[in-house]
Amino acid sequence: MKIGFDNEKYLKTQSQHIRERINQFDNKLYLEFGGKLFDDFHASRVLPGFEPDSKLRMLMQLADQAEIVIVISAGDIEKNKVRGDLGITYDTDVLRLIDSFEEKGLYVGSVVITQYSGQSSADLFKSRLKKLGVKVYTHYSIEGYPGNIPLIVSDNGYGKNEYIETTRPLVVITAPGPGSGKMATCLSQLYHEQKRGINAGYAKFETFPIWDLSLKHPVNLAYEAATVDLNDINMIDPFHLESYGKTAVNYNRDIEIFPVLTAIFGRIFGESPYKSPTDMGVNMAGSCIIDDEACREASRQEIIRRYYAALNGLLTGSCTEDEVYKLELLMERAQVTAENRRVVGAALRRAEITGGPAAAMELDDGRMITGKTTNLLGASAALLLNALKALAGIDHEHHVISPEAIEPIQRLKTSYLGSKNPRLHTDEVLIALSMSASTSQEAQLALAQLPQLKGCQVHTSVMLSTVDMKTFMRLGIQLTSEAKYEHNRIYH
Repeated sequence: MKIGFDNEKYLKTQSQHIRERINQFDNKLYLEFGGKLFDDFHASRVLPGFEPDSKLRMLMQLADQAEIVIVISAGDIEKNKVRGDLGITYDTDVLRLIDSFEEKGLYVGSVVITQYSGQSSADLFKSRLKKLGVKVYTHYSIEGYPGNIPLIVSDNGYGKNEYIETTRPLVVITAPGPGSGKMATCLSQLYHEQKRGINAGYAKFETFPIWDLSLKHPVNLAYEAATVDLNDINMIDPFHLESYGKTAVNYNRDIEIFPVLTAIFGRIFGESPYKSPTDMGVNMAGSCIIDDEACREASRQEIIRRYYAALNGLLTGSCTEDEVYKLELLMERAQVTAENRRVVGAALRRAEITGGPAAAMELDDGRMITGKTTNLLGASAALLLNALKALAGIDHEHHVISPEAIEPIQRLKTSYLGSKNPRLHTDEVLIALSMSASTSQEAQLALAQLPQLKGCQVHTSVMLSTVDMKTFMRLGIQLTSEAKYEHNRIYH
């Protein structure tokens, strides 16, 4: 993978910039932290060199100053909202986040349940947190939010919310996902701090869109592709242009809400500390790009992947036709088509020749590896095995997995677990390879190549099982699939 982003520079400059923002106020800054903290795989895909845990590592450099507050919407608890990438509900993810932060030496001060209006499931979750020794605060729904500013910035608005007791100069407000109420929590705290004579500040940390890249830069277009379900649209920040005569990119929701924020800031502070929504941000990612073309190409590939994911979602019912149309327009703006993803053509050609499901992988050195469905292996499992053999320099025809390792797994599947398909999935072929590695040097050598698969591109001629998709994801492989089921039936 060609590196386009200086991760070490990012960690240094980003943490320093946040320290400078803290000093602009009374040594108290509420930082709305958007995006994923632990596993920002989108950023690592479009900015090759960006580590998925970079934002967490950056925060760890501020560990002595930082306190984390996790917010969750009562409505999301009530609806059992699920994180699509992890498959767990938002309330469960709050518990995961607390453990994960504390394991890294970061202090979690409390949890805030926002937009509360008597939801019984929120009451149960609050009780559960208290039994676990976690401080919990409640923030309420405000009638007319965000337009009714006189009510919002009053004792009957923000004033009704419980004041969050914090002890450190940097308060990081994060959440399991979007729409949790991070910004409202920050503003509520500013109101309460002002009442206590503390001139606390607010800033926003979002990696995308990158404000100092152009509107049509593929990195910013890839952000639009990632958020088509939220209707996020990148725009030139008109407030920044008017105030400074400089072009900056932001997204529609921040631009639309800025006049309201200005009025709220005015009511709390007397005047707004910011002239534009871009002013509120502290993102330094743009200054850490060291190979612009590498980031452009990585982002073009991401847009194509998002398009295929939407086509798959259309088939499974998790995506709308409108989202597919938007992604097609983004592909036009980025000047890419499916043909720009080399593994697509390779997989489809292999499927046409074999008359069955097939898969293709592009290795880091440009070699194209394919796999087909056999009596023993599914196409994805065959592809994975072929790629490991190619990387290890093992002849394609040489069997690195002994039949003695495959047969027990097949018997377990069909005789004991009720599966009709004896073929091995990707996770099962890795188990079989691991078993063979105890007696075979070739199998051991093939297994040792697994880290080299990170960042490789894969396309399959049919949609994969959840097991195969998760295996590819864990290996860091970037996957797309045709929107087509392997079997012609209604229930899958």
